[in-house]
Amino acid sequence: MNKLVSYLLSATSFEGVEFRHPNVLWLLLPIALVALWLARPGRASAVGYSSVELLRAVAGERRTRWGRFVPALRWLGAALLVVALARPSIERRNAEVDASGVDVMLAVDVSGSMQARDMAVADSAEPISRLDAAKRVVGQFIAARPNDRIGLVAFAGEPFLASPLTLDHDWVLQNLARLDPSQLSDGTAIGSAIATGTRRLDAQGAKSKILVVLTDGQNNAGKIQPAVAAEAAKALGVKIYAIGVGSSGEAMMPVTDAQGRQQLVAAKVDVDEAGMTKVADVTGGKFYRATDTRSLADVYAEIDRFEKTTRSIKSFSRRDERFAWFAVAGLCLALAGLTLSATRFRRVP
Repeated sequence: MNKLVSYLLSATSFEGVEFRHPNVLWLLLPIALVALWLARPGRASAVGYSSVELLRAVAGERRTRWGRFVPALRWLGAALLVVALARPSIERRNAEVDASGVDVMLAVDVSGSMQARDMAVADSAEPISRLDAAKRVVGQFIAARPNDRIGLVAFAGEPFLASPLTLDHDWVLQNLARLDPSQLSDGTAIGSAIATGTRRLDAQGAKSKILVVLTDGQNNAGKIQPAVAAEAAKALGVKIYAIGVGSSGEAMMPVTDAQGRQQLVAAKVDVDEAGMTKVADVTGGKFYRATDTRSLADVYAEIDRFEKTTRSIKSFSRRDERFAWFAVAGLCLALAGLTLSATRFRRVP
């Protein structure tokens, strides 16, 4: 019986529900039978009436219609009390898994130039913006590493911690989707972003610390130079993978005119490949160039293959009793049914 009820409950998203006294649930059967028996149509009248037209108006009254549901409150309350007596509980379990010892901080450029639409994508004839391509590929990278603690830093004219290091990847993905160039002042503070990501990684004391920096420009904001930030990262054991995204030269950039209309104009764009290569090399990482979504995905896939290490985490479980929930609800319904049947919906013999 316990397995049957647990299966039925799990099928309706009550996963992990168990009953300490499952045999008590058999009492639900006689309650259901008695309720059906009392709700059956009555016997035919033994005394004939010439007409019942005078009673039709009474039967259609709103109060009369609602009064039909009062007995159901009592029976539903009784059923909930039976469930409470069966002592339902929910198990919260953390199973033993091979968890990663790698902390990954993702730094994503959200400056205005990331709106340039020069990233070819296989499922569309039109290119998409660099930021949209980054969101798509970074999201796939996060999904491929379920056991890593992952954090997110957005940067333009200054860095912004969008998500701390966490195993709650749904939270990271939500904040990734919300990234927008309008959130920060324009510019490209690569050095400050590296410093912010490094501080967050160092505070956690992980076995392996990775910072993946994605940008499409050159450092032109912030108080920290990328080379200086890279030296600090090296001293703290943080490895940096740098990704230069987008084409070189000119790209089509959306611009809003005085009337609020948006149009595409050609704008000069360039990635500081030499500077970013130096930043990556200093920390033992690597610099990559990605000019479309496919090459960008290949870059993240390669980083994913490089940085793999696991350790075992023991499982633990906790069982939370839900007896009170059903007991209180059952008593409230039963008392409501009894009170209403004796007052507002009282029946005249």
